[in-house]
Amino acid sequence: MNRAADRLEVVADPVRRTGRTLLSAGVEQSYVDVEDPRYLHFEYVRRIASAVDVAAPAGAPLNVLHLGGGALTLPRWLAATRPGSPQRVVERDAAVVELVSRELPPLPAEVRVEVADARDALTATADGRYDLVIADIYRAARMPRHVRTVEFAAEVARALRPDGLYLLNVTDLPPLVGTRVQVATLRAVFADVCVVGDRRMLRGRRYGNLVLAATSRPGGLPVARLAVAALRDPVPGGLLHAAALDTFVAGAHPVTDADDHSRH
Repeated sequence: MNRAADRLEVVADPVRRTGRTLLSAGVEQSYVDVEDPRYLHFEYVRRIASAVDVAAPAGAPLNVLHLGGGALTLPRWLAATRPGSPQRVVERDAAVVELVSRELPPLPAEVRVEVADARDALTATADGRYDLVIADIYRAARMPRHVRTVEFAAEVARALRPDGLYLLNVTDLPPLVGTRVQVATLRAVFADVCVVGDRRMLRGRRYGNLVLAATSRPGGLPVARLAVAALRDPVPGGLLHAAALDTFVAGAHPVTDADDHSRH
């Protein structure tokens, strides 16, 4: 039996003729321009794309793992901007995969989509396979607990090449407790971590999305260029790193698989 909470649909953008939005229970999940895969509608998606462009030479193919697929906005963008990039997309919801494949343009041949749990797929991945891992994993507007622990982050680090980049979308609301915990969790595994987002979000003044970037190489994040890219976005953003990130995360502790669920 279909329930309203499970309803999935792709709707046309009344303003942008070629825009399509994937809705889950009426909530916007993804946005795709069916004629221009380079167009990125959502602010946090643009920030992820900017981080990719800053971290890797323009146009260079990347071996990418996407954990969470939605309407496959970023795989389409990467295929358009970095042709020849092998991309693996792991999406847990078969209904999303079926709807997107039916309602939206076909994917380039180098993009492979599989229906699986993100952590299960990651655990089965060979060491050092990817240049880039992008995680955008939400169920009922909440990041599942088993993909936000130290052990999960360690699996991501293992699957990345030594200088590989991990980009994580975090949805949060003031006072950003979830983001602070997730930063502490990533810092327990990765040598260099930063947070990028709307400055109002970073100050804990509104609900929205933040992007966390992490790498295993000490000093490996191109922080200055990431900050410039954040400022140039239509929604000017800021960046927290080093001492500023220390202050932001003060008092937060990493989450492990063994922690009591009720604490988080």
